[in-house]
Amino acid sequence: MAFQLSPSVVVTEVDLTNIIPAVATSTACTVGQFQWGPVEEITIVDNEEQLVSLFGKPDNTNFRDFFSASSFLSYAAGLRLVRVVDEDGDSNTAGAKNASMTASAAGTGLLIKNREQYDTISFTASTNLFLAKYPGVLGNAIGVAWANTAGFNEIDSNSEQAWPWYDLFDSAPGTNEFHIVVYDATGAITGTAGTALERFAFVSSVATAVDFDGSSAYFVTKINNGSNWVWVGKASLLASSSDGVTMGGGSDGLPIVTADRQRGFSLFQNAETVDISLVFAGGADTVTAKWIIDNLAETRKDCLALVSPASTDVVGITSATAKLESILSTRNGYGSSSYAVMDSNYKYTYDRYNDTYRYVPVNGDIAGIIARTDAEYDPWFSPAGYEKGRLKNALKLSVDQSKTIRDELYKKGINPVTMFSVDGPVLLGDKTLLSRPSAFDRINVRRLFIVLEKAISTAAKYMLFEQNDDFTRTRFVNMIEPFLRDIQGRRGITDFRVVCDGTNNTAEVIDRNEFVADIYIKPTRSINFIKLNFVALRTGVEFEEVVQGLSPETNAIQTI
Repeated sequence: MAFQLSPSVVVTEVDLTNIIPAVATSTACTVGQFQWGPVEEITIVDNEEQLVSLFGKPDNTNFRDFFSASSFLSYAAGLRLVRVVDEDGDSNTAGAKNASMTASAAGTGLLIKNREQYDTISFTASTNLFLAKYPGVLGNAIGVAWANTAGFNEIDSNSEQAWPWYDLFDSAPGTNEFHIVVYDATGAITGTAGTALERFAFVSSVATAVDFDGSSAYFVTKINNGSNWVWVGKASLLASSSDGVTMGGGSDGLPIVTADRQRGFSLFQNAETVDISLVFAGGADTVTAKWIIDNLAETRKDCLALVSPASTDVVGITSATAKLESILSTRNGYGSSSYAVMDSNYKYTYDRYNDTYRYVPVNGDIAGIIARTDAEYDPWFSPAGYEKGRLKNALKLSVDQSKTIRDELYKKGINPVTMFSVDGPVLLGDKTLLSRPSAFDRINVRRLFIVLEKAISTAAKYMLFEQNDDFTRTRFVNMIEPFLRDIQGRRGITDFRVVCDGTNNTAEVIDRNEFVADIYIKPTRSINFIKLNFVALRTGVEFEEVVQGLSPETNAIQTI
């Protein structure tokens, strides 16, 4: 309390209600090539229907990325997804472009990745009245029609309304107003050519015009903020009326390469601005998978990287020995990390969008299984096994991994995914890629410490610039211990101790403006091996005699 110069009553508050906050543990992300959607922008997707709506259907180029994402969404929601495209093309193929149109004809296209980039462009070319909202061939199916008062009321030679979209609106637009329709010109979007996708009624050509609710009525603002399909380019090019113009120049570009994927995954590098817990590689190549481990998981240290073998390791190879050698070679390239998890297989799944079957990596499934385990249990429970580790939508697996092969894989930290006749496909391992023996070579222990470190460090930052004295240190301990007791009660740890006093906050530490807390944790371990001893006894033998003589060290019957 500040010194008072005269008698007075001063009321102050001391907040001792600080608690450890809950932290997200199932937030997953991935990057891929898709038909549609914003580029190099993080988009949250909750289910497969939304995935198709925002990013389009799978094709022969992107099916591994699509089904990795949809596999995760079959277990959990809230996927952070980034689309990347080929920007450069080559001498025979143009890079990715948004389709465009003039006031009377198809345009030549222009790459606009997302809203942030759109806002930086000054449209001057006569080819850019409207542009497809996102790059891709799909944009060439988009048509736009518009009418002012005269165009809307025009009658053709058969004494019928001349503007083909007349029936979509209740009345004619007023002065300086237009009706605008965005439609599927070819049927590539909806399956039926001529289907209206969006309509914008009574929008104004005057930039300062406002709607009845006070919002902007300017057609540029209305369309740019409300359309899922188009941007407005050069607004002054809007003519009085048009029955409809189809866009052109849209391009998917070439299949994306390592640099494209890495550019997308780099959006998740900043732990202070982007909160994630699981990063799965999807259909990425092994070079990108290694980049994810080194530049995301190992750098952030608050998330797991989920990676798979290369498709050439497991698909189309008949020799079990050759497959094993290839998988082990890929694993060696990934290095040692307790923040990375590798599976061993691809699943064979049905592509209902193209009526065919596809082999896709299961890293999306493993991420989904972990997220499902979080929801049904806790992050410190192992996601593997016949109860929690079952995969969905797998007709078969690319590799039939026998017990002998599974043993070789598990010794190297590769988690077998195996098909069983009764139980179906199961994740039969919970190791990380940490090479040295440690508690952190298990997924549940690594994720336990991620939760503890993220939650406690989030709470600890509010101690910055407080007084480094016994009161602050006691306050900190009283905040941490209830949190750890709760984790202990939920079977995450067996015991703990928090030390934050004069023993580790010495005079030298305090004089350096530092604050030290030592938090000792005994993590709960998962069961990886079960030994069942069946002992046959003679009729006259008492059970107590045998049980008392059973040595736990040797599992042998001792002589009494």
